[in-house]
Amino acid sequence: MSFELPPLPYAQDALEPHISRQTLEYHHGKHHKAYVDNLNKLVVGTAYEHEESLETIIQKTAQNEKEVGIFNNAAQVWNHSFFWHSMKPRGGGRPSGTMLRRLEQDFGSYEAFAELFQKEGLAQFGSGWVWLVESAGKLAVVRTANAANPSIKGQKPLLTCDVWEHAYYLDYQNRRPDFLKVFLENLADWDFAEKNLAAA
Repeated sequence: MSFELPPLPYAQDALEPHISRQTLEYHHGKHHKAYVDNLNKLVVGTAYEHEESLETIIQKTAQNEKEVGIFNNAAQVWNHSFFWHSMKPRGGGRPSGTMLRRLEQDFGSYEAFAELFQKEGLAQFGSGWVWLVESAGKLAVVRTANAANPSIKGQKPLLTCDVWEHAYYLDYQNRRPDFLKVFLENLADWDFAEKNLAAA
């Protein structure tokens, strides 16, 4: 059993002008692929060599310092795949339906959520992620460092934005605030988030 790089859910130029084809070529084709390749090498000869579920590997290796390499690469494969699906062409803006009602219920307003999401994305020092999750029946915004994933704390990921510099540097240089704003206003796939919310 070996893991494969999943294809993008859209063409490499589909998110332009907000994310360039060049960024996706490097981010998906090189960074994401490297995590897949590294994971396949690291699991050889381990209990995970024939494990088909990234989620299982992530949960089993999350607290084991001896398996940190496997965890980091498995989680980064999963996180990146989730990130690609968290965006779509002509996405972003205020959601509707159940998603909007839940954001208003748990944050007070969509605007309050958006402000918090951007604030947490900026507060993540160095590399990491900012997530919209469901936790204990309520929506919350959390940030994780490096490869960490909210699922290891029992939180259900709904949407994420990658705040590692390689996610935005070719297009935005060091302007992470601009990237987070564009993500929410032009890219976020609220249909994907709502499907995750509805999933058991």
